[in-house]
Amino acid sequence: MHDIRLIRETPAAFDAALARRGLAPLSSEILALDEDRRAKILAAETAQADQNRASKEVGAAKARGDEAEFDRLRALVAEKKAEIARLTAEAAEEDDRLRRMLLEIPNLPLGEVPDGKDEEDNVEIRRWGSPRTFDFQPLEHFDIPAVKPGMDFETAAKLSGSRFVVLKGAVIRVHRALAQFMLDTHIAEHGLTETWTPVLVKEEAMYGTNQLPKFAEDSYQTTNGWWLIPTSEVTLTNTVAGDIVDEAKLPIRMTAHTQCFRSEAGSAGKDTTGMLRQHQFEKVEMVTICTPDTALAEHERMTRCAEAILEKLGIPYRTIVLCTGDMGFGAQKTHDLEAWLPGQNKYREISSVSTCGTFQARRMNARFRPASGGKPEHLATLNGSGLAVGRCLIAVLENGQQADGSVDLPAALHPYLGGKTRIAADGTLV
Repeated sequence: MHDIRLIRETPAAFDAALARRGLAPLSSEILALDEDRRAKILAAETAQADQNRASKEVGAAKARGDEAEFDRLRALVAEKKAEIARLTAEAAEEDDRLRRMLLEIPNLPLGEVPDGKDEEDNVEIRRWGSPRTFDFQPLEHFDIPAVKPGMDFETAAKLSGSRFVVLKGAVIRVHRALAQFMLDTHIAEHGLTETWTPVLVKEEAMYGTNQLPKFAEDSYQTTNGWWLIPTSEVTLTNTVAGDIVDEAKLPIRMTAHTQCFRSEAGSAGKDTTGMLRQHQFEKVEMVTICTPDTALAEHERMTRCAEAILEKLGIPYRTIVLCTGDMGFGAQKTHDLEAWLPGQNKYREISSVSTCGTFQARRMNARFRPASGGKPEHLATLNGSGLAVGRCLIAVLENGQQADGSVDLPAALHPYLGGKTRIAADGTLV
């Protein structure tokens, strides 16, 4: 959420930043509402002072037997009481309108973020690995003979409908190995703290990480008001909601492996084949809580953590910085990692790493106490996939496929598979 004081002080800069996201100016509307709200608060305070003064004078008028003055003052007290109630209610209503307005305005992009309208304007900043040259036509993951016995879309459709999959045998074992490998790497080599969190959260948690109110249709809600998390960014980030953290305890770096749920309401017709875009999937998420002045350095660090997973698996990838028109709602700056998928002959997103500045912390009222003293300040938050397990499985299967229908598996996974090194063409792990 945005700092109303910053909008008051620099309205032109606020509107210019919104324009970079393709949005119309909003500062005038925001400030008019804010000014009216503050005027009503001031009027209520003035009326309260008048009421207090009249209340004191009522007794004196009564004591000296001035009935006319007594009646006048008593009527004034009643009048001011009604006026205070009206002004307070109107100010509260406008405060709620202002908060709802601010909740639906996206974060402002950092100056270094490239301008652009959509993904075509994103900028590649580095590339690792070379796509393998095949002496046969590479297949998409779901058509590879070794994969077919362990990836069942028909049974999933019978159970749940489209955009679900049943994994079994060697395929699910590789999927599980990938998640374990990611966690172990982040914990042992990257210094992240493993955390296990619920997948059902209260509404305020979804507001805190900006899934609500704007993106309600992209998530699932239970009949008793809980929300299924679209990513453990929601739970990990909200661990500091309402808290004041000592600066000495920062940064807080966490990782979690969870089930995630998305309705994909905004992705109708996209990636309908295979398991690239599912309603239920698993991710190993990374979240960092830090001071605002260290957020950009943490962003680079977190990006490297995600890149390291792909490098250890031998998956070619490229890192891009998203332009203003393609950046997520809560982000100030985002790096996407795109893994090479030979079956599609293109790079596809496998991780998105974003710094949000104080945007989410304001929504959560999450602050830190500076080591130098002074008032508590809002924290900075960052989140990123490290990685999306299902998409990583796709990359491993497609890049490791062989002409005989088998799949060679990355050496980094062999210890997690009991020394097995590939999936044979008949779907067995060997």
